[in-house]
Amino acid sequence: MSAISASRNPLSILKSHLHAACAATALLLGAGSVAQAADLNALIWCDHSDPALLQPFEEANNVKVNVKEFEGTGAGLAIVEQSQPGDWDVMVIDSIDIPRGVEKGLFEPLPDDKLPLADMFPQVKMDGSTVVGGKRYGITEKFGYNTIGYNKTKVDPADMQSMAALTGDKYKGKVAIYDYYLPVIGMAALAIGKKTADLTEADLPALKEELLKMKANAKLVGEVTASQTALATGEVDILVGGGEWVTAGLAKENPALDFSIPKEGAVLWSQSLAMFKDSKNKDMALKFIQYVMSPEGQARLATSSCYWGMPANNKAALTDDQKKILRFDEQPGFLARAQAYPAPNADLDKKMQDMWTEMLQAK
Repeated sequence: MSAISASRNPLSILKSHLHAACAATALLLGAGSVAQAADLNALIWCDHSDPALLQPFEEANNVKVNVKEFEGTGAGLAIVEQSQPGDWDVMVIDSIDIPRGVEKGLFEPLPDDKLPLADMFPQVKMDGSTVVGGKRYGITEKFGYNTIGYNKTKVDPADMQSMAALTGDKYKGKVAIYDYYLPVIGMAALAIGKKTADLTEADLPALKEELLKMKANAKLVGEVTASQTALATGEVDILVGGGEWVTAGLAKENPALDFSIPKEGAVLWSQSLAMFKDSKNKDMALKFIQYVMSPEGQARLATSSCYWGMPANNKAALTDDQKKILRFDEQPGFLARAQAYPAPNADLDKKMQDMWTEMLQAK
């Protein structure tokens, strides 16, 4: 969800509460300085700090997993730069950002023959990012969509099959927008018939016009917790940029929340695991990656207390109810309509951020 990045997510009754719980768990797991080499030291997103994911691996391998949580690739790479070589063994990273780590000389190639590549959804292998120079440096573990989240008792679900509903008058004042520029700009691109991978500076005026139309309908533009809370409490009925990562974790408490992949498509987020080249515990690091990618590990990661998401391994040991909440059987159709996060160069990225700021400030 840049990856998501995204990054790229939900909650006990609200993700804000669960995120706090996950952060507390991470603090306990990673308390003190980076541990001795026998331990496994992992830079992770909050979904990996769930004891339900970590404890089975620790017990099976008689190892302690020390985790440090971060949000966004930039923040994670900053932690690495401030650390000593060998301090960290594995890292969760947006799939599209794997080449950044490779360019910095951080990651170790992974052995294809020891990973369940044949069991993965083909569309999320992301070989264009996870394979660099013919070598695999990351493996996608979890994915989802920045799309339309909504309350199906308050809106007509048929309307949510088109992004036109986001800018029409019918739901004016009942919309929240997730305050992260790349996925929502990606959604705006899809709404006007542009491919996210082909965006150029020439597209900015049309993108800005579409964003301003969305903003005119919105009651609020908020970061993860604020936008999710608005949807969960009924302050708004639609969340632009939402998806299963917002609604799935709340499904038991609020089964009215759902998401759609409209006819125009959705923006795909995906997160990967990578191993550090300077790891002092490479055998255990590979075991951890294999565990997370196993059917059991994938099910635990997909339903983490911090946020749910689709497992990359289609053999994930999910229950029928969990599959239903994640819309597991609909994934081939969803993936066929999804497009990757926009990946602008530095100059276009700055212009996109400036455009986003102008949208936020518009009355």
